[in-house]
Amino acid sequence: MNERIYVIEDDNNIQEIVKLALESNGYQVNVYDNAIDALADMDDNVPDLAIFDIMLPQMDGITAIKKIRENNTHMPILVLSAKDSELDKIRGLDNGCDDYMTKPFGILELCARVRTLLRRIQPKNKMMKTPTLSIDKSAYTIKLHNEIIDLTHKEYQLLIYLIEHKERVVTRDELLNTIWGYNFIGESRALDVHIRSLRKKLNDDGEKYIKTIRSVGYRFIEKENNYD
Repeated sequence: MNERIYVIEDDNNIQEIVKLALESNGYQVNVYDNAIDALADMDDNVPDLAIFDIMLPQMDGITAIKKIRENNTHMPILVLSAKDSELDKIRGLDNGCDDYMTKPFGILELCARVRTLLRRIQPKNKMMKTPTLSIDKSAYTIKLHNEIIDLTHKEYQLLIYLIEHKERVVTRDELLNTIWGYNFIGESRALDVHIRSLRKKLNDDGEKYIKTIRSVGYRFIEKENNYD
């Protein structure tokens, strides 16, 4: 295991605890007490995962995450913050983080969440193809009729998951738990919004690619007339 993790945290004690825990699990760890230095290093050496506090000097964590997502939609980001309200979690998830953990936290749970996030980005097969879609997991690109479509990080995850499980109906709860990782009310609305946006980008009326199975969830389909 040689994944590199950036830890952006201005509390020295938490910095040291997280660094030691991750290194003991075999990860390479870079620590920063501000987001500006971390973002500068990401320009030359993108980590496999980043852990952000929200309340940081000079630039807050949410602003930094939004800047990262302008150019990097696939790197997993975990927020580790004392801000523990439902609205804080929704704000973090809606602005690009993949998981949100509140302080105080358990080291074993933190390491488990890191492992889960890293597993999500390890492609089983780097290339996936359907009659009209071409997915390159190593480059995180999806082409529709040989034209790259611009998907957000969550839209990309949703489409890949649905394609990988196209032999069955994927429930809403399964998508929420897999893509968002939490069970609170904001996510159900977020799933609906992301499905609508994804369908729009695929020119899908709900019968071409992502079919709604009423009261259950969704299923990926590929009809012969998708070239229309």
